[in-house]
Amino acid sequence: MITIRKAGDLDARDMAELLDAIIRKGGSTAHTGQVTRATILEWMKRDPDMSAWHVAEDGDGRILGFQFFEPHPELPPEACDIASFVKLGQTGLGVGSKLFDASRQAAQDLGYAWINATIRADNSGGLAYYQSRGFETYAHHPDQKLANGVVVDKISKRFDLRL
Repeated sequence: MITIRKAGDLDARDMAELLDAIIRKGGSTAHTGQVTRATILEWMKRDPDMSAWHVAEDGDGRILGFQFFEPHPELPPEACDIASFVKLGQTGLGVGSKLFDASRQAAQDLGYAWINATIRADNSGGLAYYQSRGFETYAHHPDQKLANGVVVDKISKRFDLRL
């Protein structure tokens, strides 16, 4: 059984460990450096009035994934930027779908008109995930340099909340 709830400060360590494992594996996130509990706590406090953080838990309270959205300086004020992370080995079980249901409702409640997702072009799983949620490609960003020097293309997709 997967439960979705708002993330809190006490979840930061587990979220950091989950994301760090994804970063170490490589190839699916633009994040390249170590993410710590302090990093997650800092991110959670960037714009608390216009963002939302959710975690997915199994029946034993273990975090299977997390998702958040927030404003982004390169987006208009009616749009927010989303990020999704599912624990390695737990994809395809409905975690991302349930997280997005909560994020979509929270974004609507905050008055956003659309959600942006910018994904590495070589992240086929991420591209498929957002496509399956109804996101549509609207921009391609070639030759984006990551913090570790790796150059990748990125694709931006949008999900309209007001249809």
